[in-house]
Amino acid sequence: HVQLVEYGGGSVQAGESLRLSCVVSGYRYSTYCMGWFRQVPGNEREPLASIDSDGRTSVADSVKGRFTISQDNAKNTLYLQMDSLKPEDTAMYYCAAKPRYKCLPRSRLVSGTYNYWGQGTQVTVS
Repeated sequence: HVQLVEYGGGSVQAGESLRLSCVVSGYRYSTYCMGWFRQVPGNEREPLASIDSDGRTSVADSVKGRFTISQDNAKNTLYLQMDSLKPEDTAMYYCAAKPRYKCLPRSRLVSGTYNYWGQGTQVTVS
């Protein structure tokens, strides 16, 4: 049973930082490609960043330079470091996973290609 659980959301002031964590279980972490997405009610789910089992990352232009994706394979944990947060970063943040063979460069930031999702963690920036 594959499970992804996000932690670390909360309310912060503009300019502050947050680090989100996503703990995964039920599969061998290193065989999957991981991603972070966010969604505001009424909007499409927005891609943020992805990382493959070799540590190669893709970051959306909208957050490049402010958000950093990383992982700790030994801890089965994915991270999203978010710096210089803005009010427009307010959203529900989700981590997602898909098998490594689906981790193609052109699809790493495509939400529809991910098979497993966490329940989300709310980030509010004021």
